[in-house]
Amino acid sequence: MHIDILTLFPQIFEGIFSHSILKRAIEKQLFSVKLHDIRDYSTNKHRKVDDYPYSGEAGMVMKIEPIAACIEYLQQDKTYDEVIFLTPDGETLSQTMANFLSMKKNILLLCGHYKGIDERVRELFITKEISIGDYVLSGGELPAAVLCDAIVRLIPGVLNDETSALSDSFQYGLLSAPVYTRPYNFRGYPVPDVLLSGNEKLIAEWKLQKAIERTEKNRPDILE
Repeated sequence: MHIDILTLFPQIFEGIFSHSILKRAIEKQLFSVKLHDIRDYSTNKHRKVDDYPYSGEAGMVMKIEPIAACIEYLQQDKTYDEVIFLTPDGETLSQTMANFLSMKKNILLLCGHYKGIDERVRELFITKEISIGDYVLSGGELPAAVLCDAIVRLIPGVLNDETSALSDSFQYGLLSAPVYTRPYNFRGYPVPDVLLSGNEKLIAEWKLQKAIERTEKNRPDILE
């Protein structure tokens, strides 16, 4: 998989792709990423990429020309499965969506900033709009990083144990069951004996029941 990220602040991503699972995926050549500074595509001598909104409301809007120039330049050499705009008013990111995107070959991510982007960018170029929650951030860089982490870890071969992702929260419409490790007893709180029983059927039943209980308590909306 390859991801191109269009941003005004590429330096925000410096540490994100040089550690942990994302770094491992790059080293295994299972994933590649390239950052593109939208300012490089501005024709303004001061590399200006924003302007006042026509409506007269407060804030600045990212101009269409540099964004269009960047996207069209990249499209000369690559066909994108999705051109995604990270925005609070997009479809909320879910595990199902992450599973779907992890099977794509080429993805382009556009990080907005300021008041937003000229609406014509969305009309002409964007194929999918994604939000990571019902709140507003300063820009789309952190959501883009979240999206990359969510989908890259699902690419076969990225995780040392590929079955690990299958037991993650939301994979089967439930939150994950509790997990334990050594020591067996910590300050009078022991590990449930069923997990040490070796009986796979009983362990599976216990995990399912605990997953249902946790989902009912923390996220009843999922069960609905």
